[in-house]
Amino acid sequence: MIKAVIFDMDGVLIDSEPLHLDYAFKLFKELNITMTPNEYSKFIGTTSLYMWSNIKDTYNLENTVESLINKERNGFFEFLSSPNTNIKPIDHIPELLGALKENNFKTAVASSSPMRVIKYIINNFELAKQFNELVTGDYVERSKPNPDIFLYAAKKLDVSPEQCVVIEDSHNGVLAAKNAGMKCIGFKNPNSGNQDLSKADTIIHSFNEIDILNL
Repeated sequence: MIKAVIFDMDGVLIDSEPLHLDYAFKLFKELNITMTPNEYSKFIGTTSLYMWSNIKDTYNLENTVESLINKERNGFFEFLSSPNTNIKPIDHIPELLGALKENNFKTAVASSSPMRVIKYIINNFELAKQFNELVTGDYVERSKPNPDIFLYAAKKLDVSPEQCVVIEDSHNGVLAAKNAGMKCIGFKNPNSGNQDLSKADTIIHSFNEIDILNL
């Protein structure tokens, strides 16, 4: 029996992947990194540590991984919180969260984004009361597609992995959910790139397709 729903954030709660892509390529240009959008898509859903460790090795950057992470995170937060940045919840997300709360499901955000970004988004759209827990990839040792972040979220919610369903828009996120022994709903977000969601138990194109009584 499903007792908890765990949400990824970027590309699931908010349509932020285009913002990540836009900012990342400005930063890549500054660092003289040549990368295609298709190459970048493999990092969607992963932590900053995973991404920059790989990029540093691939492009032989002199910068430390720590300095690259700080540069990216500080720059993206400034970019995200700018008055000129237009971002909103994905259609039907507020209604879905409200229905889950009314039906006594536990809920969590489990995102590879840093907590400062998670809290900014959740508070900005007045969604804080809809979640029992907020979890960042910084809390665990291994990035998606490893299951660590979802297992951590389940523990915080005090439910077993089998009692959880994860909603993800990325290949890495779907694999992480299945590696955690959880049911997974894959959300086909066209702005998240060509993500392989085939391992998900169900694939949806809109959140009004979810029947919470049959999770």
